[in-house]
Amino acid sequence: MAAAVSHHALVSAQSHQGNAKNSRLQKSTGNARLVSVGSWCSGSRNSGLVCASGFQSSVVEPTQLPSNGNSGHTPKKSSESALILIRHGESLWNEKNLFTGCVDVPLTRKGVEEAIEAGKRICNIPINVIYTSSLIRAQMTAMLAMMQHRHKKIPIVIHNESEQAHRWSQIYSEETKRQSIPVITAWQLNERMYGELQGLNKQETADRFGKEQVHEWRRSYEIPPPNGESLEMCAERAVAYFKDQIVPQLMAGKHVMVAAHGNSLRSIIMHLDKLTSQEVISLELSTGIPMLYIFKEGKFIRRGSPVGPSEASVYAYTRTLAKYRQKLDNMVQ
Repeated sequence: MAAAVSHHALVSAQSHQGNAKNSRLQKSTGNARLVSVGSWCSGSRNSGLVCASGFQSSVVEPTQLPSNGNSGHTPKKSSESALILIRHGESLWNEKNLFTGCVDVPLTRKGVEEAIEAGKRICNIPINVIYTSSLIRAQMTAMLAMMQHRHKKIPIVIHNESEQAHRWSQIYSEETKRQSIPVITAWQLNERMYGELQGLNKQETADRFGKEQVHEWRRSYEIPPPNGESLEMCAERAVAYFKDQIVPQLMAGKHVMVAAHGNSLRSIIMHLDKLTSQEVISLELSTGIPMLYIFKEGKFIRRGSPVGPSEASVYAYTRTLAKYRQKLDNMVQ
């Protein structure tokens, strides 16, 4: 594969083995809930950055996850699941050419329009659960995109900041559960932490430190910016979360949308498409452009980017997508 890999150059279908780690179940008030316990440090191992620890949990209802490997049950394998990856729309700091990283910056008007357009492109693809980063630009993108979906389900953010938050946000109506889609936020899907570069103008930073040095910080795989994360470090957390939390959903037959960031998504695509560290640094992802993968028989097959709701060929890639679109057509007749 050529060293320069672009978003559009990878459209051809590829198959790769998806490695799913089984998750642990914790009983809480009579309901099974998926939890993982760990700690997070957003900088390099020796940077001295503050670390935060806690648990992240994924709701089981209405999206059932497979039980863990110790139970003796084999996770249900669906014949086919859809995985949609979307980089957030343009943010206010994208517009100002600033290093954004983990700073929580909302979308611009253009970013809102990009998110809406992304939603139109995927409006005929089934979605059962949404994952976003903990940053508002990714969450805005997910919400705006889902408003365009023809099924008209309501995204419901799952709050797991504490046991009380989890209990208080429960939905008790089965009918409401059927009409909603859970949205699970995770810091592991956040953008790469740019350390001391965050908030600085990219051109001014190049003038100050030198163009080659800034390019090395931005585009090398292993070298982090001062007190920040390298792409390798970002990949460690993003891919681990993808394997632990998202792959089990796909194995259970759920259709998943992930709204995240350039570097966290590059990391996941690196894993899905088996890119080398040299190939991934040349991978460019446009804001607001969805990418579709099909998860089938434990493998990920790239289907490229849907070009619009009127493009029938996009949904004819598989029998399942074609049937789902026909179901949506029947609903409005």
